[in-house]
Amino acid sequence: MVTGTSRGIGAAIALELARRGFTVGCLTRGGRSFVENPAPEELRPRLLEETCDVTDEVAIRRALHDVAERGGGLQGLVNNAGAHIIGPAAEYSTADFQAQVHIALTAVFVGCREAYPLLCANGGGMIVNIGSFFDRVGVKHNAAYCAAKAGVGGLTRSLAVEWGPDGISVLNVAPGYILTAVNRDYLARESTRKYINSRIPTGAVGTCEDVAHLVAALYVEHLPYLTGETICMDGGHSISH
Repeated sequence: MVTGTSRGIGAAIALELARRGFTVGCLTRGGRSFVENPAPEELRPRLLEETCDVTDEVAIRRALHDVAERGGGLQGLVNNAGAHIIGPAAEYSTADFQAQVHIALTAVFVGCREAYPLLCANGGGMIVNIGSFFDRVGVKHNAAYCAAKAGVGGLTRSLAVEWGPDGISVLNVAPGYILTAVNRDYLARESTRKYINSRIPTGAVGTCEDVAHLVAALYVEHLPYLTGETICMDGGHSISH
């Protein structure tokens, strides 16, 4: 099951998992996945689309159970859906802060909690939370987002310890700057390119497919001894002095 598959990283992850032979539940708020690039015809039988607003825990529970029943059980969940609400901290409203934490952290917890009995019924499995390298750096106008993503790392560690005896591993994949339709114009700016060249050791931003290949590889290889970790995928950005 993958949340937020309408576009970007979520869509790429769902498609890559399907290419690797998995049946993938694709959860989106509007009920439509792959709105930017339609899924190849040969993969469509493995892609089960479902409408689900991840900020509604009743909807999450229903979607997880419905798609698990359609797909013959649940092996894994990728918590990818999210939003990015920016603004100066001194002017940031409490409502906006709570909204950011709700979509980026609370919804991840609810997804994990509701997936837990389904994974147990399957004999175990793996949850991959999509965090961000912002969980380890300070970023202007991103106090709420950074706090929420740091929370995802803490949640991942705690659930990994608690659910390890049940055969469930929990990981946090934390991408750096990833090229998507949303940020393409920003990343194309000359000032942004100069910053990327000076700050990211690999000299480039990542792609949605980069993240998708990592997540799919984790599921294909099935490494239960790897759990609780945050795997940062940012071209060395967050560790570059």
